[in-house]
Amino acid sequence: MAAGLSRGVRASVIAAVGCTLGIIPHMVAAITGLAALLHTSAVAFQTLKYVGVAYLLVLAWTTLREKGALTVENQTAPRSATNVIVSAILVNILNPKLTIFFFAFLPQFVSTNDPHAFVRMVELSAVFMLLTLVVFIAYGSFAAAIRKHVISRPNVLTWMRRVFAGAFVALGARLAFADR
Repeated sequence: MAAGLSRGVRASVIAAVGCTLGIIPHMVAAITGLAALLHTSAVAFQTLKYVGVAYLLVLAWTTLREKGALTVENQTAPRSATNVIVSAILVNILNPKLTIFFFAFLPQFVSTNDPHAFVRMVELSAVFMLLTLVVFIAYGSFAAAIRKHVISRPNVLTWMRRVFAGAFVALGARLAFADR
């Protein structure tokens, strides 16, 4: 949404692709069994969890202090697609809950006797990624559609920045107190 508000539809689609690509490491971890290690290793989980918390707090601070991605102007300096994708990937990679989701949720739909269990897991993961991409593009496109209304109202932008920063802090706090 921040990409759609600050840079328009194209940037929101690029960010959606980045967030979707950020699912791949979690999917690979779950399918190859690395998620089991994360699930059983408290140290590995806690390390990844606190790196994620730190990243969310940095995003909150940047959003408030420097206005980060929510600096919306009529003419914005172009941000490279690579920067947008890397930032979006980091958001998902640093979320240990996504790995646990893939580990706990997807296997329920694959029989242990299925000789093609690996293929089924990949298929289910691909469906999840496709749905994620579609939903994120829809959110970003909606944000881009209301962009001009936000630009014309600086108070709305100020409150949106505060809400986004608060959401990052709340997500960080929730992640910090998560028990797996």
